[in-house]
Amino acid sequence: MLFQVNFKSGKPVYLQLVDQIQAAAASGALAPGEALPSIRPLAEELRVNRNTVAKAYTELESQGVIETLPGKGCFLKENHSPLRKEIRRKLLIEEIDQAIVKAHHLQVPGPEFLKLVEHRMEALEDKRRANEIEKEE
Repeated sequence: MLFQVNFKSGKPVYLQLVDQIQAAAASGALAPGEALPSIRPLAEELRVNRNTVAKAYTELESQGVIETLPGKGCFLKENHSPLRKEIRRKLLIEEIDQAIVKAHHLQVPGPEFLKLVEHRMEALEDKRRANEIEKEE
């Protein structure tokens, strides 16, 4: 799995990693049970402090996205807990609210915003299907 960080984005590096892992899980590029890169090698590859990667993994674990198995590493996990589902829903609502506010400031009308969301959902689904086909080959 390839990660990229932008030190000039203004967004903390650990949150960039969290977003990228969540996106990989959503698109199917990272499957449930699949191992995430170890903290030290990933930190060296990205040229960041190990604590930054550890913080990203801790955040993902608190969200129920990954689980840490002592001595084995961190793995993407499947979520079936209704509590976790409610937490995920709350996080998503916060992100949607931010996107709506941003669309308002960019003067994007509601119908155009919704159409854009639909196109992005379709693109994500296409990416997920492509990842499934790639894994079958």
